[in-house]
Amino acid sequence: MPAQTTLVTALIDGSDADAAVPVNALTREALASWLEAQDPATRRWVETAGFKAEAGAHLMLPDAEGGAARVLAGLGDGSDPWALAGLPTALPRADYRLDPAPEGDQAFWSCFAWEMGAYSFTRYKSNTAAPGAGSDGDPSGPSRPARLVWPEGADRDAVTRAVAGTTLARDLINTPASDMGPEELEDAARVLADAHGATMDVIVGEDLERANYPAIYAVGKGSARPPRLIDIRWGREGAPRVTLVGKGVCFDSGGYDLKASAGMKLMKKDMGGAANTLGLARMIMMAGLDVRLRLLIPAVENMVSGTAYRPQDVLRTRKGLTVEIGNTDAEGRVVLCDALAEADSEQPDLLVDCATLTGAARVALGPEIAVYFANDDSLAADIERHAEAWHDPVWRLPLWAPYRKMLDSKTADINNAGEGGFAGAITAALYLKEFVSDSTRWAHFDIYGWNPAGRPGRPAGGEAFALRALYALVADRFG
Repeated sequence: MPAQTTLVTALIDGSDADAAVPVNALTREALASWLEAQDPATRRWVETAGFKAEAGAHLMLPDAEGGAARVLAGLGDGSDPWALAGLPTALPRADYRLDPAPEGDQAFWSCFAWEMGAYSFTRYKSNTAAPGAGSDGDPSGPSRPARLVWPEGADRDAVTRAVAGTTLARDLINTPASDMGPEELEDAARVLADAHGATMDVIVGEDLERANYPAIYAVGKGSARPPRLIDIRWGREGAPRVTLVGKGVCFDSGGYDLKASAGMKLMKKDMGGAANTLGLARMIMMAGLDVRLRLLIPAVENMVSGTAYRPQDVLRTRKGLTVEIGNTDAEGRVVLCDALAEADSEQPDLLVDCATLTGAARVALGPEIAVYFANDDSLAADIERHAEAWHDPVWRLPLWAPYRKMLDSKTADINNAGEGGFAGAITAALYLKEFVSDSTRWAHFDIYGWNPAGRPGRPAGGEAFALRALYALVADRFG
């Protein structure tokens, strides 16, 4: 199952560190002083090769027998945490150690970047194995990447948590909708819950309507694969309540407001919010944070059929508000509103939702920055502080109250799609805000869930967004 992704496959224990090839990770500034201490032949080799210690660059230094004596790895100005991420696949297959061994944040990023640089989604590739394993699953097999000896100063638990959450989110998003429908998403959530002793309840199909989740049911009933609400609880009663809500639209055709083929092509990733929150929940549970965690995932497909919901239908919601459907392709906020209303009913200390919600957010900030909204300035300040510290780029947009009138409806309490096409990310957030009490500290993340192009450590495909920042936020406030 995707939730059982092998962890930390490109990092090895240090019992054979002396036999590993040393790697000097150098900034441009440090390279000059390093060269001064070397013999003339080494200086000529480096200068002839044109190695300038740019971030991501590397240079092999040969020994007298023509083997690898040492590797120089460029860190640029030292600000790029992903500078070593290309090495696991760029270096010859061998074991390596950082010399000198880094400590603190540098040790974390060296290990995390190395492991993420070895990530590859190979589930559907013939005669291949997961990263760090050969075709028979042997970690010494031919397809494994270059391996790094754990530096003594590295926080292994922190690295393993971050790798675990990120790989889970990536694997779930990368899995095609044929193998990741609502039921399969439930299966992945159950594997995670069982692994950490969490409880899990699921409401399926028509039972959603009977249990007063009518909006989730209305969107999902158009598919032959029944919709469901996944509800995970973990942690001791009485601990601070942290509730996560993840959009689990496993495939989005747009419904009767059908997407064009170009817009539909990547819609297996429309459950990226659910994947993100599952990854975050995994990190929280692995750390054993003293919180009462709840995770709600409305899992549906938005399809076209004789039972699918239609434009100008009026839906009831769990909160009691009625919603006019201005556009069936704005389904994410419709399924989220029932889940948010339930989450808010318990008055959690922190409520966070993640969703691949609007193209407007991507137009505004592109595919690499997570748009977020918050109804509490101190919460927003904490999010941004942790985002900067953990290199998780985010940008706050306003819950601009005057735009609420764009969601007015003549026949219902609210319309799910704003008139005029302006401020699409903001009006979507304002829609969700209707289902969250002002007294609840709430943040809404409008994420892309995808890398359109590959970069070291971040291959093209599914991606977690703001995961490290959100984990740090929870750990800092409640851990």
